[in-house]
Amino acid sequence: MGEAMLAAILRKKLAAEADICVSDISPQRRPYLKEKYKITVTDSNRDAVNGSDIVVLAVKPQNIKEIYDEIKGNIRSEQLIISIVAGVNIMSLCRGLEHRRIVRVMPNTPAQVGSGMSGWTATDEVTEEQREWTRMILGAMGREMYFDDEKYLDMVTAVSASGPAYIFLFTECLADAAVDIGIPRQEAEVLAVQTMLGAAKLLGESGETPAELRRKVTSKGGTTEKALGVFKEGNLSDLVKKAVRAAYQRAEELGS
Repeated sequence: MGEAMLAAILRKKLAAEADICVSDISPQRRPYLKEKYKITVTDSNRDAVNGSDIVVLAVKPQNIKEIYDEIKGNIRSEQLIISIVAGVNIMSLCRGLEHRRIVRVMPNTPAQVGSGMSGWTATDEVTEEQREWTRMILGAMGREMYFDDEKYLDMVTAVSASGPAYIFLFTECLADAAVDIGIPRQEAEVLAVQTMLGAAKLLGESGETPAELRRKVTSKGGTTEKALGVFKEGNLSDLVKKAVRAAYQRAEELGS
């Protein structure tokens, strides 16, 4: 996800290559990032923080305490910290970094192709100019949505951060169902994937709600009505609600 953000920033020309420094612990990743993006790379988090207006934390949550130890005390009071570290809340970040200008973001994987959805919130100390910087960076990866209460980010996690996996699962199931009725596997997967892509594009560009589009494609007594009836009998709506609530509760547990 950190690389997706880096690529989006450069693609949208929000910063020049010469102005970006990336720290990575992997000796294999550093030359790769330097060659691909023409940026400065280092193995020192402290060096990456020095002189930066914006510091992006894109590490695994189990490594966050190491980051605290390395950069705490080396952050200027006016620097903006943007964290995409899963499950680490703003209070923990403020305490661990001894810093108050913090934005917490919950992105999702479609950001890798410029079609992401990022929910975010910020401390009161983040200036309006820094909020605008955040909007531009997240907007470069897709769409962004601000929440004035951090509690909503666990809900965002359950809906949009985990959401792509729900879509992938349904696509997988649709392809399997096509194979079950006799379509060869390769053709079944193309049909399923393109159907999902096309439906999503129509939903995004038509200006109509999902319910309106569903009604338009459902003729009385037709094939779609018959299939949707099976979903209704199986309580698909309730199952989705249970799945999202389970993800939400787990997000709360991880953040506690």
